[in-house]
Amino acid sequence: MRGMVRETTEEKRKSLQVNRERARKMRHEPVPMEELFWSEVRNRKLGGYKFKRQHLIGRYIVDFVCVEHRLIVEMDGPFHAARVEYDAVRDAFLQAQGYRVLRFPNKYAAEDIGIVLLTVKHAIETGTPSP
Repeated sequence: MRGMVRETTEEKRKSLQVNRERARKMRHEPVPMEELFWSEVRNRKLGGYKFKRQHLIGRYIVDFVCVEHRLIVEMDGPFHAARVEYDAVRDAFLQAQGYRVLRFPNKYAAEDIGIVLLTVKHAIETGTPSP
């Protein structure tokens, strides 16, 4: 039994290392909508709130997170339509860790990044996502 615990721990470490490397790569090669959102929130540009990008929480990599206010912002590309169940499980895990999750389709963000930013700021300031 003791050997099994070690194998499980070792598997978790390897998985986390793989995800750390993926997150690092994603930070260096952002998709256009993530790059746009990041340009608007980096260096505390949005209300003085600090955001991190491509951040590991458990086994998941989140697009953006304001750790202090426990808010995750996801910019969803077209492939998310085929991942509804996966995203629901992922969001449930993140919520169980005490985070709120806001999801924005890339198309919506491209059409009006200002509304996205106002929604995020509102969610931070009120403690709840706006409808």
